Amino acid sequence: MIALALNLTPMSLLAGEGPTAQTLEPIVVTAPMQDTPLTVITRPKTPRQPLPASDGADFLKSIPGFSTIRKGGSNGDPVLRGMVGSRLDILIDGGQLGGGCPSRMDPPTAYIAPQLYDRVTVIKGPETVLYGPGNSAGVVLFEREITRYAEPAYSADASVLAGSWGRNDVNADLRAGSPVGYLGVAANHTHSQDYEDGNGHRVHSSYDRWNTDITAGWTPDDNTRVEVSVGKGNGQAAYAFSGMDGVRFLRESLGLKVVQQNLSAHWDELKVQLYSNYTDHVMDNYTLRHPDPAGMMPLAMASDVDHHARGGRVSGTWRWDDVVQLDAGLDGSTSIHDSRTGGPAGSMLGYYLDIPRTRDARIQAVGAFGELRWSFAPRQRLITGARLDHAGTRGYELATGNMSRGLSGMAPGGMGSMPAAAIVSAGRSSILPAGFARYERDLSSAPATFYAGLGYVERFPDYWELLGRHADTSLASFKSLAPERTTQLDIGLQYHARKLKAWVSGYAGVVDDFILIHYPTTPMDTGDATNVRARIAGGEAGITYAFTARWKGDAALAAAWGDNRTEQRPLPQMPPLEMRLGLAYDHHDWSVAGLWRLVAAQRRVSVGEGNIVGQDLGPSGGFGVLSINGGYRFGKKITLTAGIDNLLDKTYAEHINAGPPALAGYFGTTRINEPGRTGWLKLDMKL
Repeated sequence: MIALALNLTPMSLLAGEGPTAQTLEPIVVTAPMQDTPLTVITRPKTPRQPLPASDGADFLKSIPGFSTIRKGGSNGDPVLRGMVGSRLDILIDGGQLGGGCPSRMDPPTAYIAPQLYDRVTVIKGPETVLYGPGNSAGVVLFEREITRYAEPAYSADASVLAGSWGRNDVNADLRAGSPVGYLGVAANHTHSQDYEDGNGHRVHSSYDRWNTDITAGWTPDDNTRVEVSVGKGNGQAAYAFSGMDGVRFLRESLGLKVVQQNLSAHWDELKVQLYSNYTDHVMDNYTLRHPDPAGMMPLAMASDVDHHARGGRVSGTWRWDDVVQLDAGLDGSTSIHDSRTGGPAGSMLGYYLDIPRTRDARIQAVGAFGELRWSFAPRQRLITGARLDHAGTRGYELATGNMSRGLSGMAPGGMGSMPAAAIVSAGRSSILPAGFARYERDLSSAPATFYAGLGYVERFPDYWELLGRHADTSLASFKSLAPERTTQLDIGLQYHARKLKAWVSGYAGVVDDFILIHYPTTPMDTGDATNVRARIAGGEAGITYAFTARWKGDAALAAAWGDNRTEQRPLPQMPPLEMRLGLAYDHHDWSVAGLWRLVAAQRRVSVGEGNIVGQDLGPSGGFGVLSINGGYRFGKKITLTAGIDNLLDKTYAEHINAGPPALAGYFGTTRINEPGRTGWLKLDMKL
């Protein structure tokens, strides 16, 4: 996949003009730049185009290298460099948040309201060992930043948004504190009706969601912080890719952090963290639609799955002057997955809320890690790390023979499951090593940094690959699916001058035992996961140039390629070459900009194969989409932005997509179109 993206920072900042302009944030950011090797840091509260994100995946797709597998109006799955699922770890304030749906209707990003966080950090490739096992594609960190208050103070950060298709968002982040402690309350609500594509056809895509998080901290001195956080959210979403909709996305979160700094001359920090994240997800075919009497699910049906993730970590940071920094520690997590299936109250299937839950999986991992940064010479650094994990899964409803779940294709424990006599429980585990080494050098001849890194990581099969809807849930398959082993080289160059910022990064890797999903050929079949040998390659590039103090241009490119060496065909679900070009005019308090997104046709496909989210349906055509935006700052506290996405009302669909539903008239034929012309207006306020 190749994708171009833009960073529309005001030219006055790049050109260094005007004391007032230097204190103002950019009005619209279309895509953040890569500021340090393989790392992108961006601020979710900054106004941006396209239409401000409704969830975590929607937010990430503006970063070069990311795509999103659309399922409806919201709750898509993020894809980095063509990789999805547990290859890309998503952490929320340091804790894992897992979805429960075997059909991947509720990825972790479905529970994330981006604007309630202060910072999002993306680390691409197997180039860190600090954030859990198996992150072959990368790591995404959604984080809040709260430091000790020097004196009593408060702040408020709020925004409201209105747009096409009944889109309306409200976000608020309120904080107050003193030297003794602090309190923060963050809340949001987002809503949209069904959108229409460029042809005016309605797409089943409405959604409604809310989140509330409360954070309280105790800071008795400059070196100590004890923080407790609680959160809750819920919502529903209509899905164009499935025979069911998501009618509950309940999230309940609890966290504890203890941070102690400056413990000795070299022991810089000790951090202890515990978390508990619970999700309860309900899918049905009667709340947001009517059952199809001619389809595979003619009766009103519901499936309720929940996922309880608990974990923690203890880590320390040691520094020796500005030469050596060591981060080391232990982390671990346990996830419990339960399910039940029924129908509405009074149905012949039984009311699903009255049916006991059945456990189908327990997943756990514990590991030790260490990462060292050594500035061994002027302008030269070596960053290296290693970790060792013990990971395991127990499946509670495995078929002893070659049997599928039946026609329903739902989670185990409900209608369509195998007879009790054919069910067994079994567990498996593996030791997973990982490590990397990266060399960085700041060039003396230019304001540039060169880097090259080699990483290795082993990834244990995840829940969806072992027990998901498109997996073979037989005992033999559960035992035989091997962990993935990725060896990858990353290389790149960053250039940062006063007017010009540019970067380029490339990667190439070999994946032994790559886990490939084979989708069923008819609605009556089940899929399966197998191991193949794969090769991957690609990269991203970006440039921002300030032509004058007021005019700035941007461009970015990202490409991903994959090859199935075992079956001698392409890896499926690889996004096509994509490019974004932008031009912006910024004059102190107001700005206007344009964004032109160009996507190439994708001919390298493997029909019927895919990942845990979607499959290749065939080749796709290229397209170009033009969007415009503008904004005005009313001083430092109020910013008004507006935009029109898909200005020319083009009808198009992304190549990567969720698997089509197993319903008559839909199976193997559907690719969801993107929204047509979409207008939006957003007001941001800071106090």
